[in-house]
Amino acid sequence: MTHIEKALAESLSMLRPHADTCDWSSLPAGPPQQRMEWSCWETAAHIAHDLAAYAGQLAALPDDDYLPFDLVVRPGTPPREVLRVIEAAGGMLTGVLATSGPDVRAFHWGPCDPTGFEAMGVAETLLHTYDITQGLGVTWSLPARPAAYALDRLFPDAPSGDPAEVLLWCTGRGELPGHKRLTEWVWQAAREG
Repeated sequence: MTHIEKALAESLSMLRPHADTCDWSSLPAGPPQQRMEWSCWETAAHIAHDLAAYAGQLAALPDDDYLPFDLVVRPGTPPREVLRVIEAAGGMLTGVLATSGPDVRAFHWGPCDPTGFEAMGVAETLLHTYDITQGLGVTWSLPARPAAYALDRLFPDAPSGDPAEVLLWCTGRGELPGHKRLTEWVWQAAREG
């Protein structure tokens, strides 16, 4: 199982039991002290959008910009169906990754290799699943192995520690003992070589 497949499996197995428990569009995502502007529903749709966008970039291989398309989940789509869209978009990214050689580059604020797109897909999936679970009031911890993969590829200068906690800290979502909380951050997906 690839890193993105593992992240998707963990995310979907966590979210599916909560898909019919409440109106996701009325609940802001994120922890109570740091609510996002997006609802849980919008955050789930965003996961699907990013996975499809990364697949599109790798399929078309633009070297200077993003493709001019967006994945749109129809308003009013029940959360259970939004999760199916995430699964479909994740399948598209997985498929494109399987056929992309290591020398392939596509634009993401510079030349990005397949491992960068996979790591971004893993990070988007894990981090926004965390945001949704926080909004739903459900306890969930990022799985260590996919979190470590995203962290190692996207944040090469990150401090050592539990990969889940460090990834949350690197993206401004958590505290890390001995380190000031981040309010701004950027990951490093593009690679010159």
